Amino acid sequence: MSRVLKRALRIFLVLPAIGFLVTGLRFAVAPAGAAKGLAMPLLDGAARSSQIGDVGALFLGMGLMILTALVTLERTWFVAPAILLLLVAVLRVLAWLFHGAALMMPMIVPEIVIGGLLLLASTKLAEVERVE
Repeated sequence: MSRVLKRALRIFLVLPAIGFLVTGLRFAVAPAGAAKGLAMPLLDGAARSSQIGDVGALFLGMGLMILTALVTLERTWFVAPAILLLLVAVLRVLAWLFHGAALMMPMIVPEIVIGGLLLLASTKLAEVERVE
């Protein structure tokens, strides 16, 4: 892969990383707006605690993992958020198929694309592991 394409891939991945971080931080400081941005109501009571904690942590974690991957170029850091994103997409489809949820293609497509780019980066950007 050419140097230009590698640089473009890094840029394409830093943008969602920043977006994930912003969304996660919004769940910490302005959860109603963050929830609305993801097409969900802000829940009440214990459910609100789980929603803010779980969803906020997911987004902050993915953003931090992607940035860590881009700095360290270690394969594992690319693969971990890819797994999370692809699982989110799969579970959205399962929610539609079996639980009466809306099929959220505007959310599913970017999850698959970003997950795929992370897997591509894990092979094209990650430094070759040395066998000693």
